Formats: sequence, C-alpha cells, structure tokens
Amino acid sequence: MDETQVAEQQAAAPWGSRIRVVAAVLVHRLPFTTSVLLVMLALGSATGTLWNALMERDWFRSVAYGLPSLAEGRWWTPVTGSFFALSPAFYVPVLISFTLFVGFAEWRMGTRRAALTSVLGQFVGVLGAALTLFVFQDSGWPWAAELAPSLDAGFSAGALACAAAATATMRPPWRLRVQAGLCVYVLVSFLFMGSLADLEHLWAVAFALPLGTRLAGPRAIRRTRSLAAAGRREWRLLAAIGLTLIATAELVLLLFPADGPLGSTRGAEGSAWGVALDLVVVGLIVNGLRKGRRWAWWFAVALALLNIVAGVVVGSSVLVDDVLGVPEGIALSVAASVLWAAELAVLVLARRAFRAPSRRKLRRRGTPEATGADTARELLTRHGGSTLSWMTTWPNNSYFLAPDGHSFVAYQRHAGVAVALGDPVGPPSSRADTVRQFAAMCERAGMVPCLFSITTPAASAAKKLGWQHVQVAEDTLVDLEGLEFKGKKWQDIRSALNRGAKEGISYRQVVLAEQPWAVRTQVRAISDEWVGDKGLPEMGFTLGGVDEALDPNVRVGLAVDGDGSVHGVTSWLPVHGPGGVVHGWTLDVMRRRQDAFKPVVEFLIASSCLEFQAQGAQFVSLSGAPLARSESDAKPPAVERLLDALGAAMEPLYGFRSLHAFKTKFSPRYEPMHLAYRDEGDLPRIGIALTRAYLPDAKTRELVKLATSRGH
Repeated sequence: MDETQVAEQQAAAPWGSRIRVVAAVLVHRLPFTTSVLLVMLALGSATGTLWNALMERDWFRSVAYGLPSLAEGRWWTPVTGSFFALSPAFYVPVLISFTLFVGFAEWRMGTRRAALTSVLGQFVGVLGAALTLFVFQDSGWPWAAELAPSLDAGFSAGALACAAAATATMRPPWRLRVQAGLCVYVLVSFLFMGSLADLEHLWAVAFALPLGTRLAGPRAIRRTRSLAAAGRREWRLLAAIGLTLIATAELVLLLFPADGPLGSTRGAEGSAWGVALDLVVVGLIVNGLRKGRRWAWWFAVALALLNIVAGVVVGSSVLVDDVLGVPEGIALSVAASVLWAAELAVLVLARRAFRAPSRRKLRRRGTPEATGADTARELLTRHGGSTLSWMTTWPNNSYFLAPDGHSFVAYQRHAGVAVALGDPVGPPSSRADTVRQFAAMCERAGMVPCLFSITTPAASAAKKLGWQHVQVAEDTLVDLEGLEFKGKKWQDIRSALNRGAKEGISYRQVVLAEQPWAVRTQVRAISDEWVGDKGLPEMGFTLGGVDEALDPNVRVGLAVDGDGSVHGVTSWLPVHGPGGVVHGWTLDVMRRRQDAFKPVVEFLIASSCLEFQAQGAQFVSLSGAPLARSESDAKPPAVERLLDALGAAMEPLYGFRSLHAFKTKFSPRYEPMHLAYRDEGDLPRIGIALTRAYLPDAKTRELVKLATSRGH
C-alpha cells in the first residue's frame, strides 16, 4: 500500500466513524422514526411514486385516505395512505417533517410513546377531518362541499401531533413559544388555506396539545409556567410576535390568494386598504409593545377591536343577505378578525406587562418618578448607602425627598402600603428624621408606611419613633482583606476553581451592556431558562434580572468556555461609601446554564471575590435571601413565626432557604435585615403589599397555590 492510499484511508476514517455514530443513533435511539422512513422510501421506490405522482396511479383511491374512501368501505386507507405522498414534490416536506417532529419526540419521550402519539395523532387527524366534512358537506357550506370528495396521503398529521406532545418535555420559555407557534400555524393554515391536510393538522394538534403531559409520560416537565404565569418580558414578546404574524399572514394572503373555509381571498380590493392600515400601525407600535409601552398597548387594542368589528359587520351582512356562499374578498376580513380576537385576548391578559411609560412622557410631566432616579444616584454616591441601596435606582420605585434635600426614601406602593426599600439614603444623623417625614407623607396620602430589608442602625432609628421591627433576612458578607481560599473549610471552593480551570472555563468580569450581542443573548437565555423552572412568575423588588444587570455601573461575572459559550452569570451591584467611593459589591443575579459544569456558581463567586480583592474592595455581600435566616434555639416572636411559615411555603417554588444554606460555603459573617412597621394592625396589609411587590404579576389562584403549598 503506497503513501497515497494510506492518506486516503486516514482522510476517510473520520467520515466512516461519523456514519457509524449516526447509524447507531438512528437504530438505537430512533428506531421507530428510522423504520417508518425506510418503509416510506421503500414503498415509494417500489411503486415509483418517488418520481411519479401517486394521484396518477390507477390504485390511488385504494390507498389514499379521506371521506370517500371511508364511505366506500376502504377502512385500511388511514394506514396505507400514511406511507405515501401525493406527488414527488410532497415527499420532501413529508419526510423532513416526519424526521424532525417524530424524531424529536422519540428522542425526548421514548420510542413507545412517540409511536403511540404519532399513530393516534394520525388517526385523529384523518378521521376527525372526514367526520367534519361528513357533517358539513350537505349544509350549504361551499368549502365543505368542495373538499369532501378530496383524498390525501402522508404522515404529517401524526408528525405534528408528536411535535405538540413533545413540547411537554421542553423547558420554559421555549415550551410556551413552540406551543404558541404550533397553534398559530394550524389556525392560520386552516382559516386562510383550508386544504384537507390543514384540517387534519388542526385536529391532530387539538388532540395532542392538551394531552401533552400524559402522552409524554414521566419525561414531561410538569413544573412549568402556564401562559397565565408568564413573565412581563414573555407577555410582551408574545403580543409583539402575534401582531407581526397576523400582519404578515394578511399580506401574504392578499398577494397570494387562496380558497379557505370562509371563502376566497381573491378580489379583496376593499380589504387591501384594511391590510395596509394594519401593516402601517403594526410597524409603528410593535417595538413599543416589545418594550412594554402603555401607549403601544392601547393602539394595539384599538387596532384589534377595529378588525374584529369589521369582521363582525362583514359576517353579519352575509347572514342578513342570506348569502349561501361568502363573496370573494370578504373571507380575508372575517378570517383575520378571528386572529385579531386571539391577539386581543393576549393583550387583555397581558395588560399588567405594559406599564412602562415613555421617556418623553416622564420628562414632560415632571413627576418625582421622572427625576427621582437621577437625584437618588447623586445622593447615593455622595453619602453612601447599605448593601441594598443601589436597588433604589431601579425602575418602578417612587422617591420621597426629605425637605432638607439631602436624604431620600425609595418605595413602591402596593395595596395602599408604601413599602420602602432598604435604609433611607443620606447623612446617618438625619436617618430618624427622614423616617418620620416619610411616615408623615404616607399619612397625608392615605398610605401605610413600612421599611423593608433595613439594617440594624436604621431599625434602631425607627424604634426611637415608636416603630417595631422584625428580622426578615440575613445579609451574608465576605470580607476580602487577607482572603485566601486555604484550609479545610474552603475545600469546595478550591475544587470549583480547579475544576473550572481543568474544563477550560475562564472567568470574565465585564460591563454587560458593552458586550457583543451574542454574549447578551446567551445571558438572557440562561436567565429565561432559570425563570421558567419556577412555579410562579419572576420575582422583583429586591431581586433583579438581566435588565438591571445591563446598568453600566453594575459588574457582571461570566464563566466562559473555550468556544465562547457562557455557562453561568453573576451580577454585582456597587456599594458606595461617603464621597462616591465604591468599597464593596452586592450579589444580585446568580444563574447557571442547565448543562453547565456543576460548581459553576461557586466558581463565579470565588473568582469575583478574588477580582474585587485585587481592585481594592473591602467586602462583597452575597445578599440576603428573602424570608430566610439562620436557625436559632430561641423561640421567635409571633410575627417572625408567621414569616417563617411564609418562607417555608415559598421554599419549594423559589428555594430561598436552600440559597441561604448554599452561601455558607463562603464562611460569611451575618448581619440581620429587618422589617420596620408602626404597629401590628398594619401587618395584614403589609403582608399583601410585600407579596405584590415580589410577585406583581401573580394572579389570585397562584397566590392560593402558594398559601396551600405547605400541605402538599
């Protein structure tokens, strides 16, 4: 064997190995998908339907399924027709869709469940379509009468049923997005195109989607967000994408007419103006919807109502005139109104997600909320603050500025309660006066005042005014001076650092807003995945997210592998001392990718500590988990026992206590954080207000679930 032959064999070896790996996957992991594909190709080759249309064969009616076949007693056709395609061109989408959808379902759900789902979905689609046409073929509905004699072939209904069922194995937010995409696809296809295959697809998805958890079995992810529990960002994306899809569908059907269940879209000159109006308005407001602007929400609601009313008027005129067939062009308006009704439902359900006022409106009305953030930052950097004080600069806070202009209190109003966030910011000597003035302002406005997550000095200042306080959390502080991860107590941390180095993971401390789009997208994906695992919507108030991490003053730690993939992310808020000096950093976002190496969070925190130490920082705060604190032998007061019960109820959903226990790996020192209130009579309203502050988007049934979760 010469050198050339040896080189050729070495070059071919990787391809041979890859082929063997692919073959092994197809045989061992996807046997059902592979078997069906081989049968379809073998039958297509043996009968010649791979290159000649099935519809042109004499035996077409003997294998194709549809109402005529079943009416004539050919009961086997739902089976035989599934292994063919109507024409050679149709083989491509049939084979590809079956490979992707059924293959994915088999990979995620297992062979038996994927096979059962595809077979059931195929029969439901075929038989459901035949039943629909049987019922309506003599009703005077032109679409049903014209479609009833049609025959079809292919396994597409079963493939879509598999896709719908397999969404139950997907993690949020992709589960919700894929399900919404499937619903939009089958609904738009049926309303605007209305072929026999579209009707079958509608039946298959309608069957499999509600039963997805049962069909997927033990591999289904049961603890996932419902549509009603979606976060603000998810609602905004759904509303904006839905609006865009509707406008796009209207434009495509206007340019490429079709005959659907509601009639033909040909000759839709009158509808063209309506479509043009929709496109213009959608183009103007879709970005505002994405950003959660209230004005965009109002315009979207008005546009949806306009289209719905137009469809109702057109449909009513047809009924009044007793027209058996729908005139050409009217179908576009009527079908579009159905989609607009669905969009309106999303907008109404998501109304709480669209509360972000425009910057121009804020500047024009000159309220404290418009200018308070700038004042808050200036006073915070001048006088310094606690480990939570940077959170006072976040959106959704209102500001009470003391009469002397040197102190402020940041608060949120919920259920008639002004919930102040952290210590008053300003000179320490004026702390008690600021609390008293804040309480007076609340009384004038008819609000109940309270101070949440304040330090012991601030609680003592409130106590001088006759207030009471109770511990609600513990701040966990790690002093950086002389910090070395040596000794037995740091074994886990050293292991995390060593493993990160061994696996090629590097630590990067960055300003997230300055990072490339690809990095920001990965961080958002990690955050969305983490939020989606919760039983309730994303929390707020003292818990920030990616939007807060994009602040240029915030530092973000990234664990990045050699391929540029982000495995985990932490964000750190500055802690200012007097004179604007940053002498510490507070941990906020702490999230990891699902398939990241296990101790990635320990790796990130330890690396951040070393980085901040090199920069001259004095300490880092690992922050205080809400409603979590160290165990004590002393029996706590009644109020603390109530808060302990609430924390225990929320533990399965958010893991506050597990998080608090995790932080003990860094041997921190603890400082208590308190809730200060005037008297016990305020506590019921304060409890409701705190729940609303942390869960502003939660519905009543979700709060009931939280209240009863301890008993399950």
